[in-house]
Amino acid sequence: MAKKRKAADMKTEKKKEQMKHHLAEKKKEKMKHLISEKEQQVDEPKLKKQNLEEKKPEEDTDEELSPEEKRTLERKLKKERKKEEKRLMREKGIVVKKVEPKKPSPSELALNYLTSWSESPKEWKFQKTRQTWLLLHMYEKDKVPDEYFSILLRYLEGLQGSARDVTVQKAEAVMKEYDNSEREDSSQLEKCERIRKVLQLLS
Repeated sequence: MAKKRKAADMKTEKKKEQMKHHLAEKKKEKMKHLISEKEQQVDEPKLKKQNLEEKKPEEDTDEELSPEEKRTLERKLKKERKKEEKRLMREKGIVVKKVEPKKPSPSELALNYLTSWSESPKEWKFQKTRQTWLLLHMYEKDKVPDEYFSILLRYLEGLQGSARDVTVQKAEAVMKEYDNSEREDSSQLEKCERIRKVLQLLS
């Protein structure tokens, strides 16, 4: 009887041990699963970042570019096309002479400035360089023709400050010089006439 009880107790102990072992294994499995899940969560942003870095620039669409970036890209492409065209022409032995657009002379620029003041006052902007040129050459008929001189006189009415004073002083000095000169030619007489008009206007 005692032997049977002992055997039964041993069986129970064995079952308990098996149960403990089974539970421990289950617990281990659960822990492993939780750890792997956490690792995945940690690695997920890394993977996303890696995928973004691996993304090729060709995959970028035009919609992702700002207008400024689009313009820059277009300019670059245009330059590259021109370079390629030049290279091909060199290979074929074709020489293209660069035609420089003719720059307007200081005289043309000054007279255009004066015309703009007269005809389009709203669009006109003051330019000291142009005014200086006009004041310097206004007595020379070949540089400031008569039709422009009449506009220039109207322009001079608005002359103020030191520019007005200096113009009067120079006109008086040139007039004195001509008065003391014995030689009189037609160009000198024309200059004198213009100086008188300027002095009459500004004095």
